[in-house]
Amino acid sequence: MNAAPDAVPPPATTDDGLLTAGRRALRIEATAVESLLKRLDARFAAACRLCLACTGRIVVTGMGKSGHVGGKIAATLASTGSPSFFLHPAEASHGDLGMITRTDLALAISNSGETPEVLTLLPHLSRLGVPLIAMTGNPGSTLARAAAVNLDISVPEEACPLNLAPTASTTVTLAMGDALAVAVLDARGFTEQDFARSHPGGTLGRRLLLHVEDVMRKGDDVPRTAPDAFLKEGLVEMSRKGLGMTVIVDGTGRSLGVFTDGDLRRILDQPVDVRAARMAEVMTAPGKSIGPRELAAEAVHLMELHRITALPVIDAAGRVVGALNVHDLLRAGVM
Repeated sequence: MNAAPDAVPPPATTDDGLLTAGRRALRIEATAVESLLKRLDARFAAACRLCLACTGRIVVTGMGKSGHVGGKIAATLASTGSPSFFLHPAEASHGDLGMITRTDLALAISNSGETPEVLTLLPHLSRLGVPLIAMTGNPGSTLARAAAVNLDISVPEEACPLNLAPTASTTVTLAMGDALAVAVLDARGFTEQDFARSHPGGTLGRRLLLHVEDVMRKGDDVPRTAPDAFLKEGLVEMSRKGLGMTVIVDGTGRSLGVFTDGDLRRILDQPVDVRAARMAEVMTAPGKSIGPRELAAEAVHLMELHRITALPVIDAAGRVVGALNVHDLLRAGVM
């Protein structure tokens, strides 16, 4: 008996069908975000001024998908210089209203502007005299009319083919929240250093906050050799400390130069008696170095620029106070 021919999959499950659906969704969302440009008017500026004038926290609230987006907006505001947190509107009615103080600012998100859990908060905000910014898709809604400023996040259609699942509307809400956070960030004069202080565990935080003295080796872990020591003594010190170099220091601990693995390879090509040579004869003076208060990222830059793998750390008086190599920087997460 002949096997039945393979069934042809419906168009929506073919590669072309799936790509068409994905591209349609992206076009709808891109058009929705693009439409926001025309809506950034005096109301947006007024919302920014309310954020800048807030001496407390910006309390973001929203239900369902609006709440998920609101959580991200609150996190973005908090990490860019505007203290903020997300308040779940359903939990607010069961005790969490106490999180809101008279110095705060509220940012409420509801596409319909009629979300019951969000509207329940309005009398409390009014009693406290807390200013309210609304993000709604209906400027005539209860929430929009109660707000000091309403930001229009309406969309002509959702990316969902049923026009039901919040897709384009949540994308637009997120974009409006980002626009608000970035505009306020810029007005505050927020810097990379400010951002790093809010993100000490991230790569940027480590790059901008970690100093050489935080990662360098100290004390007996720093390879030091006297200038009149024999080359073989310097090599023993290099091997013992494992940094691929040794610092040549005088009797007061001041740096005179460095000797590295690279220097050793170079002198082997020269007429130098390695058994009789003294460190002062073969060292590189003064050699590359870095200060203890320099950023660890600057040590990375120096190593990459000069194609070296280790640096002595020299203080303002010229004394050796530490040393580090690429492995120390890698462990610290700077590279």
